[in-house]
Amino acid sequence: MAEKTKKTGTTSLQEFNSKYGDPWIWGIFIMLILISIVENYTASSQEVEKVGIYWSIGKHMIFLGVGAAFTWIIARHDYNKPTFLAMSIPLLALVTVVTLVLVFFQPVTNGAQRAIHLPGFTFQPTEFSKLSIVTLLAYFLAKYQKNKGLTNGGIAAACLSMGIYAGLMYRSGLTNCLLVGAIGFSMLIIGGIQFKKFCAISATAAILLGGVFIIKDQGNKNDELIAAAESSNGIEHVDATKSDNAAGDSHKEDKAEARVDRSNMRRGRIDAWLHSNLLYEEMNNSNRQAMLSRMAQAHSNGYGVGIGQSRECSRLPLAFSDYIFSIIVEELGLEGGIFVLILYLSLLGRAFMIVRRCHRALPSLLIIGLALFITLQALFHIAINTGVFPVSGQPLPLISKGGTSILTICLAFGIMLSVSRTVTTSKKAKDNKGKEPELPDELNTENPIEIIPEPTPINIWK
Repeated sequence: MAEKTKKTGTTSLQEFNSKYGDPWIWGIFIMLILISIVENYTASSQEVEKVGIYWSIGKHMIFLGVGAAFTWIIARHDYNKPTFLAMSIPLLALVTVVTLVLVFFQPVTNGAQRAIHLPGFTFQPTEFSKLSIVTLLAYFLAKYQKNKGLTNGGIAAACLSMGIYAGLMYRSGLTNCLLVGAIGFSMLIIGGIQFKKFCAISATAAILLGGVFIIKDQGNKNDELIAAAESSNGIEHVDATKSDNAAGDSHKEDKAEARVDRSNMRRGRIDAWLHSNLLYEEMNNSNRQAMLSRMAQAHSNGYGVGIGQSRECSRLPLAFSDYIFSIIVEELGLEGGIFVLILYLSLLGRAFMIVRRCHRALPSLLIIGLALFITLQALFHIAINTGVFPVSGQPLPLISKGGTSILTICLAFGIMLSVSRTVTTSKKAKDNKGKEPELPDELNTENPIEIIPEPTPINIWK
């Protein structure tokens, strides 16, 4: 009887997977949405004061609802449709590059140019570009597979894509560039790049990045000399750094036509991080966010003050987006913070379980790349909140408030669910009862990290 029940349960999960996608990924998705609604209701106290209690959480729930609808629609469609592969990935890359360029012509907000302002909506291309780089790299790394390894053409295409995206995103935030680099290099390793080539690419990237910083530093020194000369002549000089440091106190647009330069601000944040001891320091505009974030976590006393009882949400700038993990820890304690971390790590672990039995490279790279994107962004956010990384703006996937971020993460979940629904399950692969959907010949390459079941145990780490 117990064996019959177990078989019935397993069959039900397989049927659910074949119709709707992996149930574990659905569970993580729904749990993150529930946490987002509860915690944003508390963390939006600064917005509530301006627009009212219902409009703030209502707008957030509208974005979550629209995003969930996108997830459902994409999950119900096969990822391998020739039209989708031939048009959506290149089109997504083209739209991303165009919008990243258009950002340079947008008004300056809080000392930076990050968003395109549309009627009733603010679109942030940097969030959308993270999804785009994963799909583009998955396409290139699958197309240029040979004997479960990457050809030189695939490596060149991947590196060129990462370079273009990182270059366009640099002015919007260094953290986004580092995140794109982390995603890209991780996918190169999974895609089968040779060790020597990976070391050579890493060294080249480090040299180029160091050269950029040296050139920028020299340029900043020249700008300071010019500013001093203009000041002595009675010409007003606009300091974008001050505007950025005051980002936590105001969200007013700075429409100054001066050139945006965030290098001094970045150096200041890195210097403050290097000399920080995680103890209380006298607060000022440069460390206010970090200090209030630590105070929120300390106020939890390890076990939390309870849902809706946050004290620092009314003082912590951007508590509903860049620092929502601190509010989660304050209200739910260390256990709540660990639970959220486990959700993201579980998503990555589940992706690996699906990938290890995929026969094709494209679905494997898509699902593991998207899981890496979501998990790495979550780790960046948590590291910034806990003081492991310098202060920077990075939303917590699907939990932080922000329309572009929510829609992007929902699209990523939809693609993962579509892939998990259409690839061969472990049981079908073992019984040889099913075949994975056909792909175009150029993408019909073998999965470089597939683990083929053997009659006897083998060491998979060899």
